[in-house]
Amino acid sequence: MGQAMSVKLLALATLLPLAGAQTASIAPPRSAPLHPWVSECKDWDEWDKSGPPFKVYGNTWYVGTCGISALLVTGPRGHVLIDSGTDAGAEAVLANVARAGFKPRDIKVLLSSHEHFDHVGGMARLQQATGAKVLASPVAASVLRTGKDSAEDPQAGMHKPMRPVAKVSLLRNGQAVRVGPLALTPVFTPGHTPGATSWRWQSCEGADCKTIVYADSLSPVSRDDYRFSDHPAYLAAFQRSADRIEAIGCDILIAPHPSASSMRALLQGGGLASVGSRPCEAHARTVRANLMLRLIKEKQPR
Repeated sequence: MGQAMSVKLLALATLLPLAGAQTASIAPPRSAPLHPWVSECKDWDEWDKSGPPFKVYGNTWYVGTCGISALLVTGPRGHVLIDSGTDAGAEAVLANVARAGFKPRDIKVLLSSHEHFDHVGGMARLQQATGAKVLASPVAASVLRTGKDSAEDPQAGMHKPMRPVAKVSLLRNGQAVRVGPLALTPVFTPGHTPGATSWRWQSCEGADCKTIVYADSLSPVSRDDYRFSDHPAYLAAFQRSADRIEAIGCDILIAPHPSASSMRALLQGGGLASVGSRPCEAHARTVRANLMLRLIKEKQPR
């Protein structure tokens, strides 16, 4: 499946606004300069298009491209990077890590959201460039090791094989990944893929700490002949994933496709931390609504 078609499917899957979209109509004051990322990137932008890195909050940095997210969480004993982008996009991610003022070789752990080539296709390249340890859920680890989609993936057969990752260690659901004082907790959220993983951690500025969640998009996109209603166990796991996202709570939510969490609109409105908002709950509501619409569609005559 080409990038243009993938973007179209993802846009169609996001039928309702995701977390933070309540600010989508908020524009910055005319006298205020646009955020650099907003100036260079547009919604549902090209996957490999380079955009500027920026601080999300505290020790968390956005180092992805205009169309694919990657997050760097920095610490005194080494850093953690979540997602690589495509194989070509990984070069932009590495450049953004350096542009943000950090050394790629100080990255000690590489993590991922879900096991599709647009998010982890560059993981082998990052592993080689950083020497970091790669960790993934059991299903995602198998995909990374082989470069081939899982047979259980609703999009199985739609993607070309990825460059395999030499060594991948397994995550345990809910068991934090630690690098010095950093602690990032994996929350397995199968649905968009069977090995999808969301992440939760805290970043602080002085005594003001925010809970950040990198939530898998959980969009019900699949190949043409796949019906979620034909796979009741998988569908139940998908629905539980929405419950998990709602339950963990967060102050800031970012998705693997930045537009899926209204990142550009939030930056235009002043920042990713919306006072008084509940982005994880909003994300869960949207996931449930989009899945319901997909199931309704599946009941229609083919």
